[in-house]
Amino acid sequence: MNASSSSLFRTGFVAGVVAFLATVILPVAAVAADEPSAAVEPVSYKLTTGLYQLSGGGLPGGPGLDVNLRASGGFGNAWIGLYRSPVQDVTQSRAGWDSIFKLGPVRFIPSLQLASGGFIGGSAALETGDSWFAGVGVGRTNLRNYVNLNFDPNDALMLSGGYRWSDHESVALQVVRDNRLNPDQQHVHLVYRTPVATDQRLTLDLLAKQGLVAGVPIRRMGLSVGYDWPRYFVRVAWDPLVNFTTQDMLRLSVGTRF
Repeated sequence: MNASSSSLFRTGFVAGVVAFLATVILPVAAVAADEPSAAVEPVSYKLTTGLYQLSGGGLPGGPGLDVNLRASGGFGNAWIGLYRSPVQDVTQSRAGWDSIFKLGPVRFIPSLQLASGGFIGGSAALETGDSWFAGVGVGRTNLRNYVNLNFDPNDALMLSGGYRWSDHESVALQVVRDNRLNPDQQHVHLVYRTPVATDQRLTLDLLAKQGLVAGVPIRRMGLSVGYDWPRYFVRVAWDPLVNFTTQDMLRLSVGTRF
């Protein structure tokens, strides 16, 4: 791609993000602003920096860097991000939005994601229950090239259920299974969140994955450990055969809320 084409490409992506903000986030924010309870809801921010180390698979290993800024308010959550991996020769900009809408006893959870290169993806989920809860969802993309930093299949069906002792302590089981191009690929997460001290929380996410990698059936276990303070947080994750490729990934993410 020459300099002129690259400039046009970045300009097109920025224009797409602006259009996304104008057509999705701003109208939702305007509706929320009409509600007295949402009019005074402040906007909070979360900045996350992740270092992702690829290794194995007979391919060159090396780090990737992901920077993500999220805003949360009456409009839900809106975010922008940039991922760069020299070893993969990949640079991708991203933007997204998600929110929760209460419909009687049911919670409707939509999301939308855009990325440079023309990628568009989204999901829709329904959840019900308070202490005991259950949910179902579906995700779809336009199948354009995309660095999957969700690390779960995107074109997939999702089932979840669990128990909440409080807003800060819960256990949940989630199944994410590809139902489009690779229906053999599946992730099962067992997630436990618990308070550790005043305004601090520990999150454990045990991952079981199965599917075909380079035509070979695999089963692997991964683990993510997160610790949250009121303002700062840190996450460490081991993800073998990440995104059902032949390489493993070690992730370290740190961030701040403000």
